[in-house]
Amino acid sequence: MKHTMVRSTTVICIRRGLKVVMAGDGQVSFGETVVKHSARKVRRLGKGAAVIAGFAGSTADALTLLEKFELMLEKYSNNLTRAAVELAKEWRTDRMLRRLEALLIVADSEKTFLLSGNGDVLEPDDGIVAIGSGGNYALAAAKALIANTEMGPVEIARTSMKIAAQICVYTNDELVIEEL
Repeated sequence: MKHTMVRSTTVICIRRGLKVVMAGDGQVSFGETVVKHSARKVRRLGKGAAVIAGFAGSTADALTLLEKFELMLEKYSNNLTRAAVELAKEWRTDRMLRRLEALLIVADSEKTFLLSGNGDVLEPDDGIVAIGSGGNYALAAAKALIANTEMGPVEIARTSMKIAAQICVYTNDELVIEEL
């Protein structure tokens, strides 16, 4: 199975207590050039905006997948698990969709999933997941902050993303943060 290295962004989702927070940077790169600093890669979806979603990868591909995912949410009455599984199945099997190069993180008040074109619907054990070229930096920072501080999830997301932005050239610190 192929797993594409997604460059040009960082998105992290953190669950702590009864809150879930997703943060994404705003940088859009075209090759080695930064073309935008304030893109919105994290957004609310579904009825009552009860789901947050973030993407990494090709913007056009990710927006196509977000549209499909929102249709699945509508079709399955905001059931995140069902919508995620159905999107992953279609993404993997549809001739056009399986060429799309992106990763998605989706979350509601109870669950968080990482979705890929390989058919993956992965739920992190500890409620923390990150994607994109700076994802592992943000993930490591968030895990350390969760284990060693009493910081809230918004503060952890912000701090983790700022650390990733200091290390990853495809990530900036112009953040969009959504909280449920």
